[in-house]
Amino acid sequence: MIIAVASGKGGTGKTLAATSLALSIGQNVQLLDCDVEEPNAAIFIKPKIEQSMTASVPVPTVDESKCDYCGKCAEVCEYHAIVVTRQQVLIFPQLCHSCGACARLCPRGAISEKERVIGRIDIGHKEGLRFVQGCLNVGEAMSPPLIRRVKELIDPGRTVIIDAPPGTSCPVIAAVKGSDFCLLVTEPTPFGLNDLKLAVETIRKLEIPFGVIINRADLGDNQTEAYCAAENIPVLLRIPFKKEIAQAYAKGIAAVDIMPECAPKFRGVIEEIGKTLEKRGPKK
Repeated sequence: MIIAVASGKGGTGKTLAATSLALSIGQNVQLLDCDVEEPNAAIFIKPKIEQSMTASVPVPTVDESKCDYCGKCAEVCEYHAIVVTRQQVLIFPQLCHSCGACARLCPRGAISEKERVIGRIDIGHKEGLRFVQGCLNVGEAMSPPLIRRVKELIDPGRTVIIDAPPGTSCPVIAAVKGSDFCLLVTEPTPFGLNDLKLAVETIRKLEIPFGVIINRADLGDNQTEAYCAAENIPVLLRIPFKKEIAQAYAKGIAAVDIMPECAPKFRGVIEEIGKTLEKRGPKK
């Protein structure tokens, strides 16, 4: 079972929920931190890192002794990563999406591909919990390629928790796509509700079953609850606003470590998700 934890905006408590779920399960669980631009799940999990490896993507390189500057490569590049002048081919690697069209369609066979490092993947564990995180290099424009590399390490024999990036853009799609269920973490504020609606629209287009966790549930108003009821969206957990949780979070301590009585509630969320997926049957 693969569960993605996402949110329409940052700061709602997405990582708090993802790490609490993983630690509550404890055994036979894998946590993937796919918020690769700023991964911080490790602060709360405190895993022992066993292996680190670079992550790279293929980008074109041109043998100008074969090139006749016909411009076909620039023509087929949808992302404007190649510019051809009369006597030079300019390649902008950070715009390249590694589709390979330029190399395949070059009439002179002048284009090959080389690997360009975009980040790092760390693999480790904490007792029965397996941990994987991606760390995008500073200045990189695109995180989805690294997110996909991290997801290649999913262990199908474990319950998998994916800590997705915030928002509703391409990195979120890359992290959530292929999941069995998505948990949307929100807060009962006007901003939280607005971005929850955007996230709901996105997940519905992906046709992934989902539910909501309301963090700091006793603040704000009841508009988020009313929206979920009207849209028939299950609210699977309400996390209260507690000083102890905020203090622990500021110190890098997971909520379930400072308040062990919360662990059964997070395990209950996993159980409810399991029941929902059992009713739906296998994915088509």
